[in-house]
Amino acid sequence: MTIHYEGDMPDTMEDLKQGVRMMRGADPKTWEAWAKFVDASLAPSALDRKTKELVALGMSITAQCKYCVGVHLQKCLDAGASEPEVIDVCHVAMAMGGGPAMTYISEVHKALELYREKQEQLA
Repeated sequence: MTIHYEGDMPDTMEDLKQGVRMMRGADPKTWEAWAKFVDASLAPSALDRKTKELVALGMSITAQCKYCVGVHLQKCLDAGASEPEVIDVCHVAMAMGGGPAMTYISEVHKALELYREKQEQLA
């Protein structure tokens, strides 16, 4: 299920898409090399996809990257992560990133609330 974000998250994700289009168009060869590296890094190996996406979400929070939070929360959910697992990641990110990371939990909260609403609509 794709999350349709409300508030400023739709603008954030649209800005990201526009940036990606710009970079891909400006230098397709470099973009493809970077995309392959990211895909290979997140592919299952010693860690499964869900675990890697949970790590990426935690890093997104500590890096204070709204774009990354939106992308990796969706990928966590798509990979089968539960809400309690996402909350655990938020706790670890807050422990490692302190107050600044804690402020980005609001972005996770927005996405989780929307996900809950969509799940209730499907039930």
